[in-house]
Amino acid sequence: MRRSDRLFDLILLLRDGQLHRAQDLAEVLEVSTRTIYRDMDTLITSGVPVQGERGIGYMITAAITLPPINLTEVELEALHLGMSIVQEAADDQLQRAAASLTAKIDAVLPEGRAAPPSGWGFAVYPFSEAANGFKNMPPIRAAIKARQKLEITYRDQSDVVSNRILRPLQMEYWGRVWTLTAWCEARDNFRVFRVDRIEQISLLETTFADEDGKALADYLHQIGEG
Repeated sequence: MRRSDRLFDLILLLRDGQLHRAQDLAEVLEVSTRTIYRDMDTLITSGVPVQGERGIGYMITAAITLPPINLTEVELEALHLGMSIVQEAADDQLQRAAASLTAKIDAVLPEGRAAPPSGWGFAVYPFSEAANGFKNMPPIRAAIKARQKLEITYRDQSDVVSNRILRPLQMEYWGRVWTLTAWCEARDNFRVFRVDRIEQISLLETTFADEDGKALADYLHQIGEG
């Protein structure tokens, strides 16, 4: 299991408000107790509201609570853009507050969606990298709405660069990371791209219509959500 996936699972386990011993968490996640201690230190440093100590246990607390707020994807984008700006430019106290606020919001986002196709961070994802993707969102949203093909230059997690022509289908949010699900003409299959790893993007004049096997409904059926 990737460390980022484990951190996500830890947050889900701790969100019940109960005190959890490190030994019990280690057994559930099949890691050592020492690993749990390190993970807890990481979550606390990242601003996740975890309280506890070694030998006693850990729990997530919320010193300040707000009524439930339903946010649209665009509102989430605006929120995290603002937090990333504060994180990069403001004084130390505001930087810590921005990191803490974002982690708290991440921790209470709806869980009714499948896990991302690969673990790429939760609560510890760098703001500066996430901000790289914001510039790509307006053309992606426009292309999805107009059903217009995109041409992108993409750098994957192994730093391999490729050029792709896509049929953009949807954007999704995964705890500070936005992804684009598309039909990739180069691979003749569905692919999910991290928006912040798109180095260049351009809208093509070519539009597209739904075809059997290439539509969003087909993708959702393929992953078991349709």
